[in-house]
Amino acid sequence: MTDTHIESERTAGLRTLTIPVKGMTCASCSARVEKGVSEIDGVSKVAVNLATDSMQVEFDPAQCSVEDIVQKVAAIGYEAVPPQSSSADGSLLRFSITGMHCAACSARIEKVTSQMPEFSFVEVNLATEVARIQPAEGVSSEAAIAAFIEKVAMLGFGATVQEAEEGAAQDVTSLWEEQQENMRNRLAEMKAKLVPEIIFASLLLIIAMTDMTGLSLPEWLAPHSSPKTFSLIQLILVIPIMWSGRDFYIHGFKNLFRGAPNMDSLIAVGTGAAFAYSLWGTIEIYLGIDVMARVMDLYFEAAGVLIALVSLGKYLETRSRSHTSDAIKGLMDLTPDTAIRIVEGEQQTVPAADVVAGDILLIRPGERIPVDGSILEGSSSVDESMLTGESLPVSKTVGDSLAGGTVNTHSALTMKAEHVGADTVLSRIIRVVQDAQGSKAPIASMADTVSLYFVPIVMCIALLSGLAWLIAGASFPFSLRIFVAVMVIACPCAMGLATPTSIMVATGRGAQLGVLFKNGTALEQTGRVQTVVFDKTGTITYGKPELVYVEPLNGFNEQEVLAYAASLESLSEHPLATAIVKGAKERGVSLVAAQDVTAESGKGIYGIVDGKHVRIGNAAYTEVERNTEVMARMKEQAQQGRTALIMSVDNTPALMLAVADTIKPEASVVVRDLKKMGIDVVMLTGDNSVTASAMAAQAGIDTVISEVHPEDKSKTVQKLQEKGHLVAMVGDGINDAPALATADVGIAMGTGIDVAVEAGDVVLMSGELTGVLTAVALSKAAVRNIKQNLVWAFGYNTLGIPVAMGLLYALFNGPTLSPMIAGGAMALSSVSVVSNALRLRWFTPRSD
Repeated sequence: MTDTHIESERTAGLRTLTIPVKGMTCASCSARVEKGVSEIDGVSKVAVNLATDSMQVEFDPAQCSVEDIVQKVAAIGYEAVPPQSSSADGSLLRFSITGMHCAACSARIEKVTSQMPEFSFVEVNLATEVARIQPAEGVSSEAAIAAFIEKVAMLGFGATVQEAEEGAAQDVTSLWEEQQENMRNRLAEMKAKLVPEIIFASLLLIIAMTDMTGLSLPEWLAPHSSPKTFSLIQLILVIPIMWSGRDFYIHGFKNLFRGAPNMDSLIAVGTGAAFAYSLWGTIEIYLGIDVMARVMDLYFEAAGVLIALVSLGKYLETRSRSHTSDAIKGLMDLTPDTAIRIVEGEQQTVPAADVVAGDILLIRPGERIPVDGSILEGSSSVDESMLTGESLPVSKTVGDSLAGGTVNTHSALTMKAEHVGADTVLSRIIRVVQDAQGSKAPIASMADTVSLYFVPIVMCIALLSGLAWLIAGASFPFSLRIFVAVMVIACPCAMGLATPTSIMVATGRGAQLGVLFKNGTALEQTGRVQTVVFDKTGTITYGKPELVYVEPLNGFNEQEVLAYAASLESLSEHPLATAIVKGAKERGVSLVAAQDVTAESGKGIYGIVDGKHVRIGNAAYTEVERNTEVMARMKEQAQQGRTALIMSVDNTPALMLAVADTIKPEASVVVRDLKKMGIDVVMLTGDNSVTASAMAAQAGIDTVISEVHPEDKSKTVQKLQEKGHLVAMVGDGINDAPALATADVGIAMGTGIDVAVEAGDVVLMSGELTGVLTAVALSKAAVRNIKQNLVWAFGYNTLGIPVAMGLLYALFNGPTLSPMIAGGAMALSSVSVVSNALRLRWFTPRSD
């Protein structure tokens, strides 16, 4: 995820911001951040995403400020660094937070800083390790920066300053690349620590366990012959492991002492207890106290191997998480590195980033278009599949728009750059995807609640389990092993990653398929809709009338009278006139001059063509109401959803024309498949009932609500919702905006690459109705994936903790759980969750 600030909406005085957060390591961290920020007066909604290390907050700037949130995060125990500048007018301070290790860390930062009066908004994202804040009204950026840094430093975290965020007009590419560089550096650092940990842990394990396997160590090292050497060598080997993993102890104990324990606290206390007991045993061995008993009760290998295994798990988890934004990387890679700029007839190869609005660019066949603009010269076909998901190239000619990232397939084009940098369609899409990846779905609420209290509960269970076995007569080493196993088996990371990783991958995959989900709620809700309402014009149909029927009357020659009609209508700007002229030209008709043309609104048009008086319009305008044969034929056309017109020549009916807004060919397939899913389909239109019913019949839609004014469409959606239906509204995002906003899920149809990203919760970039099926199928797949992750995360802890407590041993004299096995299982649980989420990268919509 990019660190870029996203201000996604300003509605009714509220502002929604996405703020990256660094340092969260488990769900407890993110849960505390979320809880803390939600306690700020004026914050109406907050969602912290562990997988993206980000937080989305909706707040009222009149009641709270970004400073309130920043200081809240810092007070929780994380370090954040603001950007170089900011203002109180809506721009943000952005901080990279280091030292977070789980959701408890991010939750604590968010909770503490959200209570500080200097900030109106704070969002901490564990996955991206970034905090974004907004100073309160009247608080300068300098004061906010100082307060935030001071509070975060008190909590024991590290930070690096990031750039100021002045609204949305940022180069999202450079910021995303900066984040990826940070991820690579972190992986390199983790690997550098992991290698010696694994080496020392392996040696430690060999020395500690060889005697138990029936093999023997050399006399100078064997526990029975050389107990002092045996214990000292283990101590020497475990120290570098613990030093390499010192962050577990630094952050774990700090958070424990602050009353906000996280995953690090579990590891620190568990391995620390094992090390302390073993160290005391080593001292007793050297003092000659019960030497043989003590030498067999050393747990240095448990502490060392546990740290190495957990570090390995965190490395694998981080590496897997780095792939969750592969879709963003794919979108970033669409922009070419260079462009050919034409200056005074000369071609200059320049970096694409240097192109400015107004530049004239040459696009050669096979090259990617660097920025948005329009064609000045040439015609070609452009492959827009990378943006719209539509595989067929689109024909382009002079005046047509071009989008950056698409591919010119055939002929050379000269274009004028109009939108560059963050203003391009591609950049807008990337910002939408980033915003969605940082959001949270309702299904995550249970995991968030559990995560907030999970670590303290586990620590209590571990302590009580150890004491219970001790009181029951078990030896202290056995009770200690139970205590350590319970401490390390529990993993809040898996809970915190279960939902956000799936959302990240699913929203990225949706963008690749031409479906933009605006947030996690939309992603979850789309697959649960019970009723889909389609607008007719521009959604079920193309929204462009076409001439579909021509019939000469009273013996007139078809080509001649069609030429009269087209010649007369060529002087009108009415959509029906445009359709007639286009249809006539497609039929090989040549136009002639028309004079004395008069158009009467709602009736028709009149003029003189080739010396003849020509009139085109409805039945009343052409005076054919009493002609029963003509009226019957016009009725037949109307029943097919067409608009019938009559043309008279010198007051004699000469031609009947039928114009219709043609239905999209995929409409019937989409409706059929939605019905198979058990979803009710409704068509909503302002057209008359006859035309609407005809169009609905072609699409296979049984329920039609017609003659509805645009302003009343939202009321119709509300009536469906009142019946208990979860409603999705599919419209073109223009006059359907109120209905899209009212529906549980608003699905906006993109017109080509001009995506209506401001409308609806889901945007179908290609304008193809099949995108509805893709959206529903991807939503179902994502929710199914999230449930699998949650079952794994909760099931793992539900089954693992009782076994670690020794329940099987107590009831059935069964096995206990080795702390090393418990630690390995804990480390790999998060990896399994992330790996399962990554399967969504290969989601492919079903096609019949």
